Amino acid sequence: MDILEVKNLWSEIKNELKESLPAPAFQMWLDALEPADYDGNVFFLCSVHALAPQVIRANYDSQILEALKKVLGKNVSYQITFDAELADKYQKEKRKELNKAKRSLPETEESKIIDNLAQMQSSANLNLKYKFSNFVVGENSRFAHAAAFAVAQNPAKKYNPLFIYGASGLGKTHLMQAIGHYIIFNKPKLKVKYIKTEEYVNELIKNIQCGGNDRNSRMDKFRQKYRNVDVLLIDDIQFLESKTYTMEEIFHTFDSLHNKNKQIVITSDRLPKDIPTLPDRLRTRFEMGLMVDITPPDFETRVAILANLAEQAGVNAGFEVFEYIAKNFVNNVRELEGAFNKVSAYADIEKTDITLEFTKKVLNCEQIRDELTIEKVARAVGDYYGVSIKDFLSSARNQRVSSARHVAVYMARELTEKSFESIAEFFKKKHTTMLYSYEKIKEELRTNKELENSVYEIRRSIEG
Repeated sequence: MDILEVKNLWSEIKNELKESLPAPAFQMWLDALEPADYDGNVFFLCSVHALAPQVIRANYDSQILEALKKVLGKNVSYQITFDAELADKYQKEKRKELNKAKRSLPETEESKIIDNLAQMQSSANLNLKYKFSNFVVGENSRFAHAAAFAVAQNPAKKYNPLFIYGASGLGKTHLMQAIGHYIIFNKPKLKVKYIKTEEYVNELIKNIQCGGNDRNSRMDKFRQKYRNVDVLLIDDIQFLESKTYTMEEIFHTFDSLHNKNKQIVITSDRLPKDIPTLPDRLRTRFEMGLMVDITPPDFETRVAILANLAEQAGVNAGFEVFEYIAKNFVNNVRELEGAFNKVSAYADIEKTDITLEFTKKVLNCEQIRDELTIEKVARAVGDYYGVSIKDFLSSARNQRVSSARHVAVYMARELTEKSFESIAEFFKKKHTTMLYSYEKIKEELRTNKELENSVYEIRRSIEG
């Protein structure tokens, strides 16, 4: 087929993909793909990113196949090849575009715009690295990302408040601050403010402790600081627990902003109903908008996150390195990033390439796993559910002990990778019973969010 026809077809396919994929994923991995050929059965593509063939196949395979079928009218496979020459050309074009954009503005005007944006970001208390463009969307965060992006595009028009909840290190703060950055760049007339609840509490206490007439003046300024904004981003709201005066201030701030149709975004490590001592009037306000959760990322998403980190840092590492790290660090994005940074730092210090062997040597995951025993896992599960090792080993069949035992078996298998025979020997049960327990919890985890959170918390307590 003529290359011009191939390019026209690819343009249509890209339009389909643009509708079905999150904008950051499309821009990073799909937008730069170049069509090379189409023989009627296979669509051949070239990539400017060395990792694109693996990452795309692992994360966006079904969407690409569906788009190909929709445009071409039949089932067609595809092949992606990294093209070094095309990559070099792509980088040169990007630099040209950047220089052209800079020259299009008078130097004074350009400097003024950059300075204004920097001042707005600083005033909003935002971290420059938390943007939509570098947030990797997976099944664990797809809905939360879509909701956050919708809020960023139309503040206070829908989902107000937006309440994002999930365990620590999963990307809640990233999404929240990405909303702030997007609004500052695209709606610069709106005033954005980000604050951690703990910092809000400390600031409030400082103003309360100030005596005399000065206290009233300072409290007025404090209140106006958070009520005269268009978008208020409150992080880790669970720290309000038992802080009666702070809850009173948050209540009035919330009402003031909501009544003026201002956007409020809140994050927490749990649902409002699970925050002890939270008054009903605050709980119902937090629940009146949209509540979305973020769960630990699956294997494919963890690999994509690592590939994204390497791309941003300009680090060259093989796909097998990402797979190894993703397999061994499963709790959250923060520990995943920590493992990657550790390997990168060691490689930089030792002036060596990041290979699978080098990564294994630095992270030493196998030895750590070998040191983890079935008993240690069982004790951690027992502590969480209030069940003793003696109860686990007994013939007790009551639901509390039985349910906890199922979880202990599942986690022993997952964390220690011991055989079912070894696990059965420890629990003094039949091998088939252990297999049943494992499969039962594995299946329940697909739909049971409460169980998923419990397993996550237990794992975090075991691994520190």
